[in-house]
Amino acid sequence: MLHTVNKSPFEKNALDACLNHVTKGSAVLLIEDGIYGALKGTAVSAKIEKAMEHIPIYALWPDVEARGMQDRIIDEIKLIGYDDFVDLVVEHHTVQAWL
Repeated sequence: MLHTVNKSPFEKNALDACLNHVTKGSAVLLIEDGIYGALKGTAVSAKIEKAMEHIPIYALWPDVEARGMQDRIIDEIKLIGYDDFVDLVVEHHTVQAWL
């Protein structure tokens, strides 16, 4: 399953809920304001880094770039474009949007 998170973890609990339900074989994609969960040195960084031990976490590059956060993303997070987003959807067959 591909889990998408589009809300900032500093405003909503969507990222926490997602990470509490994600299972091995799944992936998480941070989009829109969800990319704030990918930032280094925040209150959620350790939680993201721990989750990456078991699942891949991606951030949508155009959303990162639009917010000027290019240099602040956790190194292990994979930055992807729209074509890669489509590939993830096809690969995982099921998408769970956390709002």
